[in-house]
Amino acid sequence: MTEKELLTRGLAELHIENPQAVDKLLQFSDLLLERNKVMNLTAVRDPIEVVTRHFLDCAPLAAYAQGKTMIDVGCGAGFPGMPVALLSDANVTLLDSLGKRITFLNETIHTLGMENTQAIHARAEEFGHREMFDLATSRAVARLNVLAELSLPLVKVGGLFIAMKAVGSDEEIEEARNAIRLLGGKLEKIEDYTVPCTDVVHRLVIVRKVRHTPAQYPRRFGKISASPL
Repeated sequence: MTEKELLTRGLAELHIENPQAVDKLLQFSDLLLERNKVMNLTAVRDPIEVVTRHFLDCAPLAAYAQGKTMIDVGCGAGFPGMPVALLSDANVTLLDSLGKRITFLNETIHTLGMENTQAIHARAEEFGHREMFDLATSRAVARLNVLAELSLPLVKVGGLFIAMKAVGSDEEIEEARNAIRLLGGKLEKIEDYTVPCTDVVHRLVIVRKVRHTPAQYPRRFGKISASPL
């Protein structure tokens, strides 16, 4: 099965039919793997694995992003933000602290003609734009209590913070409950899903912003790391 056939089949399992997005995702894959030869963007080297481990893994978020303003906190090489932007009509901001990644992403955004997407070089805790987004997402490797402090201050009251996590994250979720509460959030649901065309099960931790985040958050990253909420 080719990458295009696999991607089309996987998206169909999610009831997403968008041939134009398929073509642009595959173009993104080519650009990503080519740049990856000279820059460490992803540990994934195989085009088929880019489809399954990146595109199809991130695709379930597109349903939550439709019609929303979204920020991808610690986007890395563009995940989940780039696939979500291509699979939905969301206005997406990609945020990362490494300038080389953002340069690559802005070049890719221009090449693909993604008018609904921008990539910004900044640390989340210094970014500002407080409570301006309908949705914040992150697939970063930090623990949930840390991600919550970096992400929830950016979300409007009534909006969502969705963290992509492993299914074995129950203890981490319990650990983060107090942080989520202090930051104005409420754990709404935990959604486990099978990545299309694989046997891999991943998890969306979905937090609703129910109150304004107190002004003292987020703290400096050194304090967040040294003393997580």
